Amino acid sequence: MKIPNPIDKHVGSRVRMRRVLLGLSQEKLGEALGLTFQQVQKYEKGTNRIGASRLQQISKTLQVPPSFFFEGAPLADSALTPGFSEPVSSAYVVDFLSTVEGIQLNKAFASIKDAKVRRRVLDLVIALAGAEDAPQSID
Repeated sequence: MKIPNPIDKHVGSRVRMRRVLLGLSQEKLGEALGLTFQQVQKYEKGTNRIGASRLQQISKTLQVPPSFFFEGAPLADSALTPGFSEPVSSAYVVDFLSTVEGIQLNKAFASIKDAKVRRRVLDLVIALAGAEDAPQSID
């Protein structure tokens, strides 16, 4: 079995994240693009590479510029562009935000208006995770 290219996997995860944010199913996105949901699934997993014209079509359907799908993408050779690559430790954030749970948690957390309540929720999550070396309050 061939391992997906990290860029293809990243672009696919951004397609999935945006699709879920818009509340579209893989089937609905597939219909809009003239594809089966299985093809959308393969794009989202990075199993199948998305061509330029298809990416343009997806960007219009998902109402984002094509560059959206490359934000935070791993660099092929970070030695060529020193100072512009993201730290490896931030990759887990992009991976998490590409999941249904990550999107739901982010939307729900962002909808909490009271800053004290948000802080308490964060403290609770840190405590549940057992993150002893997690960042402390910045305020």
